[in-house]
Amino acid sequence: MSAPVKIAVVGVGYLGRFHAEKLARLKSAELVGVVDASPAQAETVGKAVGCPAFSDHRELLGRVEAVSVVTPTVAHHAVAKDFLSAGSDVMCEKPMTATLEEADELIALAAEGGRILQVGHLERFNPAVEGMFERAGQPMFMEVNRIAPFKARATDVDVTLDLMIHDLDIILALMHGEEPVEIRAKGVPVLGPHADLVNARLEFAGGCVANVTASRLALKDERKLRLFQPDAYLSLDFRKRKLLVVSGVEYRPGKLPKVTAERPRFPKSDPLEKELSSFLDSVRSRQAPRVDGRAGRQALACAMRVKACVQEGLCAYQDVLQDSPRWVEALSAEEE
Repeated sequence: MSAPVKIAVVGVGYLGRFHAEKLARLKSAELVGVVDASPAQAETVGKAVGCPAFSDHRELLGRVEAVSVVTPTVAHHAVAKDFLSAGSDVMCEKPMTATLEEADELIALAAEGGRILQVGHLERFNPAVEGMFERAGQPMFMEVNRIAPFKARATDVDVTLDLMIHDLDIILALMHGEEPVEIRAKGVPVLGPHADLVNARLEFAGGCVANVTASRLALKDERKLRLFQPDAYLSLDFRKRKLLVVSGVEYRPGKLPKVTAERPRFPKSDPLEKELSSFLDSVRSRQAPRVDGRAGRQALACAMRVKACVQEGLCAYQDVLQDSPRWVEALSAEEE
């Protein structure tokens, strides 16, 4: 058995802490450090998972084989670039970077150094999603809804980059990397300066259409995808990790159509643990990760096209939006 991969986690806030906890338990990993801009947070997590804590990621350059970057998106490029340049493999949470230029630089840097660059699109490791990919053929129409109650921690970006990017990544993977030829989108900012509800329509050259809605204004948590193809209808529940496959339609005049409905069962699994284990496998085998830098960049580019459409549509409402109260800003002012 090969030696555990020496790995660190940079950014141990809400999500990064989970990364550190999972890696500390994996036999294939040796967690050698956690890093956070807040020394107190780094110390707290480091003590909980039993490893040294640092406030500057540069203290670990050259000391780890791999790193999981879970900082705010604006810092992804700088941190990942430092570790790639130092010869470490990198897993970067989604969105992979703040700009496409930054994404391109990381992809080039990883290729030049023969490094693994994986992007953390967690839904790819959802067992029901894996089951859907096994059964999906030629999508003709997709409808995706991802709605969730408000969480204040995500209002620094619009809902496209916060939530919808998950589904854009899945759609593009189902289309085997084909780019949409046309994107139309509308969105509304309600709680802060960025859009909190967005609907987008993606059209592909082959005729497939994807209708995608993301909202962080809901009173419930719902994440569903419906896919229609010539021989089947697939209904996926991301949250419940359930999949329904309807196929084999038989029709006889004068009688109701008969269909075959398959509800595959999936073993219980932890998608984040699977994602991290998959990254460690790529580090050891030097095989390309399931979601490499190019896939992460493609999802980011698509999300930015959606965001640009939303911004264009909001231009006519600038006077109204400027005069509207912002709950998040008001809450922040009260806390200060």
